[in-house]
Amino acid sequence: MRYLSRLGSLKPSSTDNLFYLPIRKSQSCLLSSRSKLSKLHPSKNDHNKSQTESEDQSVGSLFNEIAEILGAETVTVGRNPAGFSAFKGTQLSVGEITAEYRSCTQGVCGIAEDNAREMVDLSVLEDTQTGHSGGNDVSPMVDEITKIVRADIGTGSMEEKLEKSGFVFDSEVVEKVLKRCFKVPHLALRFFNWVKFRNGGCHTTRTYNTMLYIAGEAKEFGLVEKLIGEMEEKGCERDIKTWTILISHYGKAKLIGKALLILEKMWKSGCEPDVAAYMILIRSLCNAQKADIALEFYKEMVQKEMGLDMSLYELLLTCLAGSGDIAGVQLVADDMIRRSQIPERDVFSCMLKSFCIAGRIREALELIRDLNDKNLTLEPNDFETLVKGLCRADRITDAAEIVDIMKKRKVVDAKVYGIIVSGYLRRNDIPKAFDVLQTMTESGYLPTISTYTELMQHLFRLNEYQKGCKLYDEMLERGVEPDSVAITAMVAGHVRQNHIFEAWKVFNSMQERGIRATWKSYSVFIKELCKISRTDEVIKVLNEMQASKIIIGDEVFNWVISYLEKKGETEMVKKVMQMQRTCKFYPQEHKASGSIVPKRQLHNLDFNFNQLESGRMDLHLVEHLPKTYNEQDLQEICRILSTSMDWCLIEEALEKCTVQFTSQLVVEILRSCSLHGHAALLFFSWVGKRDGYSHTTETYNMGIKISGCSKNFRSMRNLLFEMRRKGHPVTPDTWTIMIMQYGRAGLTEIALRNFAEMKANDCKPNGSTYKYLIICLCGRKGRKVDEAIKTFLEMIRAGYVPDKELVESYLKCLCEVGKLLDARRCTEALCKLGFTIPLSYSLYIRALCRAGRLEEALALVDEVGAERVTLDQYIYGSLVHGLLRRGRLKEALEKVDSMKQIGIHPTVHVYTSLIVHFFKEKQMRKALETFQKMKEEGCEPTIVTYSALIRGHMDMGNFVDAWNVFGLLQLKGPFPDFKTYSMFISCLCKVGKSEEALQLLSEMLDSGIIPSTINFRTVMFGLNREGKHSLANIVLQKKLALKSKRKL
Repeated sequence: MRYLSRLGSLKPSSTDNLFYLPIRKSQSCLLSSRSKLSKLHPSKNDHNKSQTESEDQSVGSLFNEIAEILGAETVTVGRNPAGFSAFKGTQLSVGEITAEYRSCTQGVCGIAEDNAREMVDLSVLEDTQTGHSGGNDVSPMVDEITKIVRADIGTGSMEEKLEKSGFVFDSEVVEKVLKRCFKVPHLALRFFNWVKFRNGGCHTTRTYNTMLYIAGEAKEFGLVEKLIGEMEEKGCERDIKTWTILISHYGKAKLIGKALLILEKMWKSGCEPDVAAYMILIRSLCNAQKADIALEFYKEMVQKEMGLDMSLYELLLTCLAGSGDIAGVQLVADDMIRRSQIPERDVFSCMLKSFCIAGRIREALELIRDLNDKNLTLEPNDFETLVKGLCRADRITDAAEIVDIMKKRKVVDAKVYGIIVSGYLRRNDIPKAFDVLQTMTESGYLPTISTYTELMQHLFRLNEYQKGCKLYDEMLERGVEPDSVAITAMVAGHVRQNHIFEAWKVFNSMQERGIRATWKSYSVFIKELCKISRTDEVIKVLNEMQASKIIIGDEVFNWVISYLEKKGETEMVKKVMQMQRTCKFYPQEHKASGSIVPKRQLHNLDFNFNQLESGRMDLHLVEHLPKTYNEQDLQEICRILSTSMDWCLIEEALEKCTVQFTSQLVVEILRSCSLHGHAALLFFSWVGKRDGYSHTTETYNMGIKISGCSKNFRSMRNLLFEMRRKGHPVTPDTWTIMIMQYGRAGLTEIALRNFAEMKANDCKPNGSTYKYLIICLCGRKGRKVDEAIKTFLEMIRAGYVPDKELVESYLKCLCEVGKLLDARRCTEALCKLGFTIPLSYSLYIRALCRAGRLEEALALVDEVGAERVTLDQYIYGSLVHGLLRRGRLKEALEKVDSMKQIGIHPTVHVYTSLIVHFFKEKQMRKALETFQKMKEEGCEPTIVTYSALIRGHMDMGNFVDAWNVFGLLQLKGPFPDFKTYSMFISCLCKVGKSEEALQLLSEMLDSGIIPSTINFRTVMFGLNREGKHSLANIVLQKKLALKSKRKL
């Protein structure tokens, strides 16, 4: 143990003296090799805080040298074939966002800063909020209890209803209810206390952890301390999650001294911090600009062979560069290359960004010179970073020179011009900023929303009200969609001129555009109203915040109370203070609002292994054996495999358990833990080496299936070879699983080779083999129509009868590629195989309609003859769908009426097609009337119907209504499937709401649905397009984490 005197700066005003806070000694040695950078800057103390004139000239000389290098013809700009930067780590870190907005966009643009501050390492918090119990399904009970708790209206009825409910309030149920109430903390606390004082109620570490998290999120640290005290009194063990939650919340609140005290208590309790705890602490220290302490903990992580993720590396580099610790920057960069195996090119970009953010232009230029010496190419994002850094250092002339070089290389864009505009605005040089704006528009570049917003803010500050309004109108005319920051800037401009009506009109336009007003938007509105002494309007905004379920917070209330006291409005002060009390975590006399959280914020916190990705392989290929195992044994092993990513910990827990493993039990364990592919396959290997147990063909089939689902094809083949070596029979189902996994990944060529290999090994294909191979050959990925036709005919000759699913896929593929003669032959073959004529023709007609070949479908109907009446019942929905796709509404409705006349009512397919059509034609009222009529007639909507409603609302700009429909699905069902999530994610990203799409990615995982690569890519592209690079990096980390969890 040793003492860090540098912690003296953290000493609070209280009696706790943190000057002598003990921190564990971490020993580390810097790498012996150093680049030119570290030689020039042996320590941070060597850096002079103010540059002399000679130093400025030196930097100028160095810049000229770099400009010559960048302008040279031999240096190329690195781009990938798509034209985007190849560097994956270009996302802005939290620190960068904060630094940028502090320096260049004050006031309204601080909204982005606040959002950045709220970001934390979610790994441990998600683990705290989510979970799956291996016990009985208590979800229905949890749903009912949650309704009682969250529907409470402050009359004291919650407790009475809970008493009368008759439910068993064990720790599992209590924990899950609390998780679903984390956005209504005062109700969560009431429920928690009611359980605590109820006879038989007993809280556990898990329930206390959940309540600690809720209290920390509400910044009620007094309650946090009280809960910790209760845990000590009751002898409730504090586990790693408890400590990590505490460190996280104190760190987020910038209470660094308290966070370090918690860490010290954690050590003393014998609990060692894990990777999540260290990362949260380092992030908090960096955000608090405590670079030296952050570096000490980083070195300790390195000693323990723990690594950081890319976003945290970037944040740490930025913090160290800002503090002047160049040697520290070099140390971390060396570790990134040597320990984390991050490409040197990517590390260069991170270092350049950190120096530019810190305003260390000399170091940035020296780094570029080093890059040139190593023959590494310069990426477009590096040019942009350099321009940003030069502007921040008030070297706009130099930045303009870099932009000229970028123009020659054709890598300049509107964002780069916007950086130059920001530079001039920082100088308050408005004319030059507008000159740049004019230049960029004349060059064909559309200014970004942030550029327009900054210009408007400066105009309003200079009392150029008319020019600011004109600029806003120009922005709308150019088709630039305003965001909440731009609209709030406009609101502030109107209020300063006392144009309150116009301010409210613009503010309300947010809702019309589907933009949800943020806490920052409301607070700016209130501040500006206070400045012009409009008390009535201030109260109106406060009421609006309450109605919108925005947590007002003490900060805003204190502003308003202070303003009212200065004006001497004592009665109004009392009213606002009363409002403040009702918004408190501890509501006075149960008068707090019991508002229900919007359904879009309802996360399904109970992990459900049964909800798998749409289109997942049929489980009958892995034989279901008679149940000869203990259900509790299954639950125990599943819990062990799903609670950690560290195999050493999992193996240790497995060795301690006393479960007697059988092949049936192993199959069910693998089936239940298929989403945790990495742990499941390691378990498969571990259990195979145990005395008294040996794998069977069924266990190998399940292992092969899990490997294929995670696209771990090498592992899949290895298991096949292992089966052969150990003498297990390789069955048709084994080959079918492998063929299907290759086919679903679009690797149909390999699937065909496996099919040939299967037959070469004298293994006869069965009906499932033919079915899944043909379906894969007919799919959009890796489609091979001729091979599909050949395999279909082979299947018929082998005596297998195709089922309806196979026939639909096969005919749809043939109709889409125009092979109608083969489709006709298939229909005739079906009749010979025992399919009725109406059924055979209906499948063909349906395929024609789906492929957009309506005329051919209508012509085919007339060929049926005597079977026409029966056929009409089969194809009714398909024909209506086809007519509506062509815009022939009148004929479609006539078809519906004619079917009604013979006693056949519209099906869910027909109603859904009509809803889709009306939304497409922008006739929302008719679409909703159709939906209502559908329910009135007893036709139950399916998930496809609800998906059509969500898409329609999104296309019409009714984002709140779309979320309401989605929330209803989550609450009452039918539950969203893979296609619903994918559609909603795509719609949100299209309209600039990628941050909300990111929430859906998390919900998919919580629901046991695996997001596809396209889902991740859509959200990442959307966030980057919206300038939310740090969030995009989080998506990338989620994708990589999921991949590592599933892949061996």
